[in-house]
Amino acid sequence: MPTYIHLVRHAQGFHNSTGNHQIRDPDLTPLGEEQCARLQAEFPLLPQITHLVASPLRRTLHTCLLSFRPALQNAAVSNTVTAVPGLQEISTMPCDVGSSRAALAAEFGGRVDLRLVDDAWTDKASAASPYAPDMRKLEARARAARVWLRELGRAFEAAHPGVDAHIVAVTHGGFLHFLTQDWDGMNPRSGTGWANAEWRTYGFVEGPEGEGEGEARLREREVSWRRRRGSETGLSETEQMELRSAVGLGLETERRKWDAMNGKGE
Repeated sequence: MPTYIHLVRHAQGFHNSTGNHQIRDPDLTPLGEEQCARLQAEFPLLPQITHLVASPLRRTLHTCLLSFRPALQNAAVSNTVTAVPGLQEISTMPCDVGSSRAALAAEFGGRVDLRLVDDAWTDKASAASPYAPDMRKLEARARAARVWLRELGRAFEAAHPGVDAHIVAVTHGGFLHFLTQDWDGMNPRSGTGWANAEWRTYGFVEGPEGEGEGEARLREREVSWRRRRGSETGLSETEQMELRSAVGLGLETERRKWDAMNGKGE
């Protein structure tokens, strides 16, 4: 049976509305909460959802809980959202650095499963951190996230023969391009081609193309592409690589600024 991966960018946060990226782990705006309500009303597969997962940042957890609350009654979802540190956003700006595990536990209580979250998940600046904004590390954690999602779906389908896994994963605009390996529509100025509270549906590529050593590849399902782009064709491989390179240059610029602010400049 196929695994359906429904990827969602979080609803509007206060850093989105104000342009102030110095807000640490911001909450959703009132408009963001309205976007969640619209997403819940428009998402056609709420009864089919088998898993809810999200980045542990507050705006993604709130988006998941508000938008997919009815799915928390599904037996497979187990009344909780699973927080996955590997799904966090890519930069070291305060808005993209999460809260401590203890703070998350105090705010979300039993609504969020924090077993995958440790205290090191907020360290994005040290060279040893797997969450540092380095292209190789970003691609490595995106690959690990894809493999994790694929195995989550396979385990469910093995335990529930004849039932498709429908996994909702709420994450961030920048990281979504790494996760999907698709740079189509990416705006280097905003860092993403995804709108707040936008969702798209993917499946895993089968066979050697999609399952190299330690790899899993996603491909947007045609019904999802047609819903948002009609008959338009996607980017060429060359255009994809050009946009990926632009992101790499932006990350290097950000790293140099961070080093300069912290006395690590040349």
